Amino acid sequence: MSKVTGGNPSLIPGLWAGFKGSYVQPDGRVIDTGNKGVSHTEGQGYALVLAATAGDRDGFDRVLAWTEKTLARSSDPLFFWRYDPNAPDPLADKNNATDGDMLIAWGLMLGAERWRERFLAERAAAIRNALHDTMLRQVGGDVFLIPGGQWFEEEGRLTLNPSYYVWPALQRFAAVDGDKKWGPVMKGGETLLARARFGQHGLPTDWVDLSPDGTMAPTPGRDPRFGFDAIRVPLYLVMAGMGSKADAIARFWRGYEERPIPAWIDVRTGQTAEYALSTGAMVGVRRLLGKPLPAPQLQADYYGSVLQALAFM
Repeated sequence: MSKVTGGNPSLIPGLWAGFKGSYVQPDGRVIDTGNKGVSHTEGQGYALVLAATAGDRDGFDRVLAWTEKTLARSSDPLFFWRYDPNAPDPLADKNNATDGDMLIAWGLMLGAERWRERFLAERAAAIRNALHDTMLRQVGGDVFLIPGGQWFEEEGRLTLNPSYYVWPALQRFAAVDGDKKWGPVMKGGETLLARARFGQHGLPTDWVDLSPDGTMAPTPGRDPRFGFDAIRVPLYLVMAGMGSKADAIARFWRGYEERPIPAWIDVRTGQTAEYALSTGAMVGVRRLLGKPLPAPQLQADYYGSVLQALAFM
C-alpha cells in the first residue's frame, strides 16, 4: 500500500474559521445543514476538536457552554445525542451516541493540553470512564463498543457501527488511562474491521450486526451500504496511523481512478449512488491513497466541511 500522505495541521485555523462562520451559531450550537438543522453530539465534538486544534479559546468555550447547558445528562456524565429545534421537545430522544461522547471527550482533552485547564481534563476523564463502564459488551474473547445505551442489543445480538470507533481519540484515551483499560476496546475494534468485510469488494457497511457466535452481517432493516457513516472509517484509521487496515477500501477506491467515486455502494447488489462523493470526502480519499492533498475548498454542507477538516489534521 502506498505511503499515506500526512495532513497539514497549519491549515486547521483557517478551516475552523470557515466552519465556525458557516455552521456554528454565536451561542455555540453547531448546525447540521444536511439534516434539517438539527444539532448532535457528533457536531459539537467535532467543533471542540477543531477549535482546540486551532487555538480558538473563545470559540471552544462557546461550543462547550452550549453543549453542557443543552445536552448534558443529569443521570451520568454522557450527553443526549440529538437536539431538534423544530420539535415540541427538542431532546425527545434520550439516548446517547458513543462516537459523539468520544469526540467531546477528545476535544476536551485537546483543550486541556493546549490551555492547561484541569477542569477540562477532569470532565474528559468522567466521560471516558462512563463510556468504559456502560458502552462495552463482550462477545467471545472480544470487547465491542455499542453505539448507544438503548436500541443496540436484542436477544444477545449487537448492532455496531464501525465509524463510531474514533481511532485517534481511542489512542489518546489509552495514552492517558493505559492500554489495560482501552487496549481490549481497540482490539475489539480491529476484530470488527477484520470481520465486517462484505460483498465482492470486502467493504464495511454503515451498520453491522454481531451475533452471539461472533459472526457479522449487515444490519437487517438498514441499507447494506458502505456509505455516509462508513466513509469515516478509513479517515479515522489514517489519522491514527492505521491506514493499512483500510486496505480493502483503498483497493475499491483505486478502481475509480479515471471516474468519480460514488457516494455509496450496496455491498449485496453492487448498486452505486448516482452521485459522487463530496469534495470534502475526496480529501480523505486522497489521504488514504497517499496522494497530495488539494488546497482546501469551501464545502456545501456541514458534513463535507467536517470530513475535509479532519483529513488535514
